[in-house]
Amino acid sequence: MDLEVSRRKVMECMAWGPGVVWALVAGIPTAFSMDALGDDSAGAAVSSFSFAQISDSHIGFDKAANPDSSGTFRDGLAILKNSVVKPSFLIHTGDITHLSKAEQFDTAAQMVRESGFETHYVPGEHDMVDEDNGKLYMDRYGKGTKGAGWYSFNDHGVHFIGLVNVVDLKAGGMGNLGQAQLDWLKNDLSVLSASTPIVVFAHIPLWTVYEQWGWGTQDSGEALSYLKRFGSVTVLNGHIHQVFQKVEGNVSFHTARATGFAQPAPGTAPAPGPMVVPAGQLKNYLGVTTVSVTPNQPRLLINDATLA
Repeated sequence: MDLEVSRRKVMECMAWGPGVVWALVAGIPTAFSMDALGDDSAGAAVSSFSFAQISDSHIGFDKAANPDSSGTFRDGLAILKNSVVKPSFLIHTGDITHLSKAEQFDTAAQMVRESGFETHYVPGEHDMVDEDNGKLYMDRYGKGTKGAGWYSFNDHGVHFIGLVNVVDLKAGGMGNLGQAQLDWLKNDLSVLSASTPIVVFAHIPLWTVYEQWGWGTQDSGEALSYLKRFGSVTVLNGHIHQVFQKVEGNVSFHTARATGFAQPAPGTAPAPGPMVVPAGQLKNYLGVTTVSVTPNQPRLLINDATLA
């Protein structure tokens, strides 16, 4: 791979500004820029049904990259609560906590309750590191789920699938779904019409963003093969703490910014991890995402906004 070309593409993706919108029309994603979630044009462009993605809050993290992860998580929730595009619910794509401590889960839960949003979760690897291999997460969010916490639900004609790819990580930290989950996914999708809009969400990207840093899921190919027959598929992920997008046929991939701390772009640092940014600029690197569904239009409208 030409590293300079790769870096240039990375910077092009990151230079879209504080908002990027994906509109799904007849199943084909179309991107355009937007200033922020509070822009009046956003309210005019979408239907009454929308949901939000928030990710990588890392509650409990307090190092130089962000001494107040709880504060920036609260800021992200406030942006969504006060936005013109009012989400019906939230999806949290993992790393709710930094070290799977009970008090960290409790702090996150309290802030979400105060926001008033119904929230659907999948775990990040930081949520599964307690001595009981994820028991604290499962006690809070695993009720009614399958296996290590995967599940699906329907809302406004859209089929949502929460996958878990942070258990039994592979070499280099690559995500892994496992055969039991893949078998469940195949069965879950088998009863759906090909015209059903699908939203899949998981922590680690389901496409290989940067294998050297484990930014991908080793067995995602099988999962994606089950989604090929659907006309509209949107895959939402966290983990890499920055916006990346890719379209493959009928599948639109989107990774969200974190609210916890920034991470370097692929190949621009020796390794991934918390990145210290210039004073006063942190909120330019952190953000939230709103996704809207327009009646009679199977494509989704995806708007990324920074906390700034």
